[in-house]
Amino acid sequence: MYAARRARLRDRCSAAGDAAALVSRPANVRYLAGGTPPGAVLLLGPGPDGDMLYCPRPPADDDAGGRRIDEHLRLTVLSHTTGDPAIAAAGTFGSSAAGTLAVEEHHLTVARHRAIGSVAPRLRLTDLGGAVEQQRIVKDEEEIACLRIAAEIADQALGELLESILVGRTERHLALELERRLVDHGADGPAFPTAVATGPNSGRCGHHPSDRRVEEGDFLSVSLGADYRGYRCLIGRTFVIGTSPADWQIELYELVFAAQRAGREALVPSAGYREVDHATRHPLEAAGHGEGLAPRTGHGVGLEIDEDPQLAPAAMGKLDACVPVTVGPGVHLPGRGGVRIDDTLVVRPEADGGPELLTITTKELLAL
Repeated sequence: MYAARRARLRDRCSAAGDAAALVSRPANVRYLAGGTPPGAVLLLGPGPDGDMLYCPRPPADDDAGGRRIDEHLRLTVLSHTTGDPAIAAAGTFGSSAAGTLAVEEHHLTVARHRAIGSVAPRLRLTDLGGAVEQQRIVKDEEEIACLRIAAEIADQALGELLESILVGRTERHLALELERRLVDHGADGPAFPTAVATGPNSGRCGHHPSDRRVEEGDFLSVSLGADYRGYRCLIGRTFVIGTSPADWQIELYELVFAAQRAGREALVPSAGYREVDHATRHPLEAAGHGEGLAPRTGHGVGLEIDEDPQLAPAAMGKLDACVPVTVGPGVHLPGRGGVRIDDTLVVRPEADGGPELLTITTKELLAL
């Protein structure tokens, strides 16, 4: 599998006239090599036999995050005096070859880029760009299986929290408990810092848990995700605490739920990224909430919690099958609170049943 991924990238580099590629971004190294020892870089040679993983120290058993480094890769472990693996890889390749070396300029610092050029003066450095990130957009079924398990873990952790007493506990305490439960159920850790927002904080995008305590009648918004073997998912839900919801809470929740459902239903192969965003955004804009909306209503997930594609008004491109994305609209009313509902789904053709919902915790407006 990893050799096939590297072969696809090698074909792309060859078509662009690049003799080799140096992959340094950790998620991209992991995608192509099966594991990411800290600081490792991957040199993709002109042929499969030239692929080599450069590591600053011998990989430990847990360096690959539960996955073994591809046995077809040659491994070079540097001494503590050798320095930067990227510079060492470029120097080794440049001493025996000429031509072009594609590097990930969006990941390298200016100093690192200059150092690579100085140790390999016979090589012309070109930009690999987001070639690996683009290749990562469509997932294989093994990757989707990992995402499915990550979603199950997140659903379990959230479900257990909803069965506990919440009134009087702080946002920070609830976030920490959720992260502990993720690990208890088999996650390698949280996919991102867990967000818990109550009362006037609820529905806010990017809210950091505070010492505010849960009160009767609050909206409670929770956003969490599990990291399972490197693959990350996202779920977001909003509930009402301790009492029947007020009329304004029911109205706002139903509006956001309708917008989220419209976005989910728009997830079909060949649908434009901006079309999915518009389907999600339009009900909220029509109800007068357009000004405060987030700049996007969803994004891809995988080895990183925020990957392409971006579901945004100006996003270019169309969805393919087997692309996992989030759909998560939210509305925040300053001083009152708000609603956010987020799911992770996999784009599937209609013949296969349409979008596959990975996060299945109920989206009913529960009073806890």
